Amino acid sequence: MKKLSFFNRIAFYLNLVSSLALLLACIVPYTNSASLAFFSLAVPGLVLINLFFVLYWLLRKRALVVIPIAVYLYWYITLGSFITFNISPKPIGEHTSLNIMTYNTLGFRGKEDDWESTAGDSIVAFINTEKPDIVCFQEYDYMKMDKDSFKGYPYSSVDSEFGKNDTRLYQAIYSKHRIIDVGYLEFGNTYNSSVYADVLVKSDTLRLYSVHLQSLNIRPWNLKSERSDRLFARLRRSFEKQQQQTEIIRKHMDSSPYTNIVVGDFNNNQYSSVYFNLKRDLKDTFIEKGNGYGATINFWKFPFRIDFILVDPSLEVLSHQNYTINLSDHEPIMASIKIPRNK
Repeated sequence: MKKLSFFNRIAFYLNLVSSLALLLACIVPYTNSASLAFFSLAVPGLVLINLFFVLYWLLRKRALVVIPIAVYLYWYITLGSFITFNISPKPIGEHTSLNIMTYNTLGFRGKEDDWESTAGDSIVAFINTEKPDIVCFQEYDYMKMDKDSFKGYPYSSVDSEFGKNDTRLYQAIYSKHRIIDVGYLEFGNTYNSSVYADVLVKSDTLRLYSVHLQSLNIRPWNLKSERSDRLFARLRRSFEKQQQQTEIIRKHMDSSPYTNIVVGDFNNNQYSSVYFNLKRDLKDTFIEKGNGYGATINFWKFPFRIDFILVDPSLEVLSHQNYTINLSDHEPIMASIKIPRNK
């Protein structure tokens, strides 16, 4: 340290702070600490900062380069990269695959949250063009739909069927395959929930959970007007609710008699404890067959991947696609899976 210039000393301390933050982020998925959950949201940025310091110390030929390199390797081994590269799949015949889409539609009101928006019509047209076998909507507004919106889907489960509740953000599942049972998981004291549908695909039954976890309710104007201590306290409460909601879903999944698939808006990224708790041994279709960064929402121009499709390990992932259609604050994703014949 005595041989470091003043500028390099500043860089060294900044490097220590960023490396420590990334190490803490690596712990988050394995704890229930809501206070540490903030670090998981910053993982991509922290990784880039540590890579910057790798280059910085390399150019200055300093042995201090081992610090960011060691932390970077620990992150990569522990949590894995947020960027994936997969070979494009070969064309799959429709009779051999099941295409599942999930989409938070923001109530079909468009990115500006406008009740007069025509975004709903565009979303319906998009779904009917892409023709997924099953589509799950979060923040679904049944009042904006008519009976012919999804006439290609003879089976459906609309959240409002469980009883009108003006304080809940509704969900819906539309399917080309027969739905033999549906259910609703009550989270309590929140706008959010999870619904599920047991879908009969040929001779197999899949239990499909559509998840909408507690929103963090972060908006740019909140950051400017809300006191930092109150903002962090509110976010901490949101993280705690997410963890509680995840436990409810996981407990229900563990008692499921069928093959489980979990899709939806987790309102947290792939480095969070809620993602790890829901995923466990399931396959993340983006990791299996996706490409690039996989962002599903932009906050203040920062991209995050918070919408997921997780499938049972017995199911082969054939493809994963991220869309950019700019009709909601979220973007839809779709995965194609193959169900083993010997199930």
